[in-house]
Amino acid sequence: MKYLLFLLVLIATKLNAQSNLEFNKRFVESEDKWVAFQQDENDSHPYGFIYIDSDAGLTLNYEGTFKITATGEFIPTKLDSTSIKVRLKPNNVLVAFIPENKFSELKIDSIPNWLKYYKTDEESIERLYKWGYMYNGWNECKKALTFLEKAEKINPKYKGLAVELAFSYNCLKQYDKAEHILEEDIRINSSDAYVSKEYIFTLTKNNKINLAIQQYNTAKKTILDKQYDAENCFNILQYFYVQKDKEDFNKWYEELSKLDIQNKMIRDYADRMKEDLNK
Repeated sequence: MKYLLFLLVLIATKLNAQSNLEFNKRFVESEDKWVAFQQDENDSHPYGFIYIDSDAGLTLNYEGTFKITATGEFIPTKLDSTSIKVRLKPNNVLVAFIPENKFSELKIDSIPNWLKYYKTDEESIERLYKWGYMYNGWNECKKALTFLEKAEKINPKYKGLAVELAFSYNCLKQYDKAEHILEEDIRINSSDAYVSKEYIFTLTKNNKINLAIQQYNTAKKTILDKQYDAENCFNILQYFYVQKDKEDFNKWYEELSKLDIQNKMIRDYADRMKEDLNK
């Protein structure tokens, strides 16, 4: 009797493991994956294949729904011949990767045949740069580097590549690598506001505040694009906050107050830092 009970528990555990779906992956972690969504009101799981369209970005090829039986089997209800593609926002919705041992039950191939049309020129520098740029934008900097470093080997002078590499390194707190790249890039692209912004940020993180201030002043005088002025000032302000340097903090707080601040969070954080320093 004990053996029979053990066997039943073992079988139930095995079935549960086979059908278990772990909803712990974000869309940006799911490129080229079959994914399931949480159950809907009909106890069905919507599912599909996530890929990246070079124009539309993250996209779901919606396949239909499936239910999980008491024995752990996946029973699909597939769409007819209609193809539904859904553009995904890189938000915090969590999906589950569908286990490979369930592909046959869902009647799906591990790699859909149609995916090849989105995989042209995979090793071209244009595609590598674009994918790196997208993943940086989603704050998936480690993933971005897998594309950008390949692009660098092809042509390190490719337009925009250096600053994207620096962005990835800064995101991963590899500030020395970012500075090494940006020292040259700022000489070549001295009028580029984005390069200047990333350089100022890097210098503050490497405790080279005098160089950061020098670049800030140069950028204000020579760069026509003013969209990063407030962010640049904030990064210098934050340096003095971390150093608990009240005098210089107050000076840069005043400077920030003179600027057109489009991002409300910059003002909010600056006010909180000022309040904290004055306790």
